[in-house]
Amino acid sequence: MKKEIRNTKGFTLIELLVVIAIIGALSSVVVSSLLDARQKSRDAQRLSQIRQIQTQLDLYFDKYGRYPSSDGDGCGGWDTGNAVYNLLGGDMDGWKTPKDMNNTTNCSGFRYYRYSAGDHGCPAVKGAYYVLGFSDEPVRAGTNPASGWSCPTRDWQWEFTFVTGRFENDK
Repeated sequence: MKKEIRNTKGFTLIELLVVIAIIGALSSVVVSSLLDARQKSRDAQRLSQIRQIQTQLDLYFDKYGRYPSSDGDGCGGWDTGNAVYNLLGGDMDGWKTPKDMNNTTNCSGFRYYRYSAGDHGCPAVKGAYYVLGFSDEPVRAGTNPASGWSCPTRDWQWEFTFVTGRFENDK
């Protein structure tokens, strides 16, 4: 009786499946890191735009002695999307208002609202104030530790990815 000798050059099915599983796991880690980096980049761009809008709101205040009133174009009376751009006149005193990347009239993107003195329990002595923020869909509210604006009866941080505000009498 002759013994057959098998030539085993190549991979077994199990070895191939293990390699494919490892490659799949590594690629999912890389893709999730890429998506996270894109989200952080978008947030950094939004924060820069928020700072630009705040500068323009300060210029508006210096010129008119108050912050602009909201015209209530969407999202429960908030100025949304490029309405914030229109509210400040696009370009003001050499500062270009950033346009909203989403350009929506729903509740995502930039939102601005000017409240009367004392609204939501804020000190009336500090005067009227504005709240400016942005949120993305899906809303990742409260995700930015540097973010925050609240009054005794309302905390906007949980409605926005980033939010800030300013009282007129603090100027």
